[in-house]
Amino acid sequence: MKLLVAGAGGQVGRALARAARPAGFDLLALAKAELDITDRAAVDRAAAAAAGGAVINAAAYTAVDRAEVESELAYAVNARGAENLARACAAHGARLVHISTDYVFDGSKIDAYATGDPVSPLGAYGRSKAAGEVAVGAADPGAAIVRTSWVFGADGRNFATEILRLAGRPDPVRVVADQRGCPTSAGDLARALLELAARPEASGLFHFCGDGETTRHGFAEAIVAALRARGGEAAPIEPIAWADIPGAARRPANAVLDTSRIRALGIVPRPWREGLDEVVGRWMSR
Repeated sequence: MKLLVAGAGGQVGRALARAARPAGFDLLALAKAELDITDRAAVDRAAAAAAGGAVINAAAYTAVDRAEVESELAYAVNARGAENLARACAAHGARLVHISTDYVFDGSKIDAYATGDPVSPLGAYGRSKAAGEVAVGAADPGAAIVRTSWVFGADGRNFATEILRLAGRPDPVRVVADQRGCPTSAGDLARALLELAARPEASGLFHFCGDGETTRHGFAEAIVAALRARGGEAAPIEPIAWADIPGAARRPANAVLDTSRIRALGIVPRPWREGLDEVVGRWMSR
């Protein structure tokens, strides 16, 4: 099956590229320099090359804090760019799997967020991703839209690699303790996206994240525990409140996602700690 990955230079894009060929896909992986999804003509040409196959949109503007002052750019990529892909995929008969985020919710719910819960984003990034969901659904009703949360991996800059970097310093690492969610291994997410790409009957909204919830502080403690278990030294992790971080854009206090709809397809998330153990091992081997 032909597969086009847009945003192949990012964390999830790289994980998709690693997993696609072993899974039997004929892969075309395009980073931003090779495919700007805000360029409608370029997107149309790329989707034409994937006709009869699938497209996974891993391209996104993800700078949450900077989005507050670059909201137009965030909207251009996350909403109009996503719409460009959806329209082109619908026109050329390519299956679209689009990645979205827990940031479409405001985090005020006590329980896990279901796919049918109303969205209410707190900031510009979340609003741009929510607009992208609407645009994709309207332009290509057969597309699958996958919300995820707290994605981490051994590549690039993410929460896990940042904690691993800071843990090597002598000073305590201060981490927010009043936000909870479900950490998600980029590799696990990639495998779920590939399964959805091969199942055109599965359309609409899905949630996928690691099994089990924790706080940001609890996640950081698990990271340094995995580091110490491999003989590494790590600074202590100190809990703080979100209000103690000046100037940062608001995040949902509850980012826990209900994954029952994707589980019904037989795509079952594994415990996030298993993915974390692999990521810390890869990071230390470097």
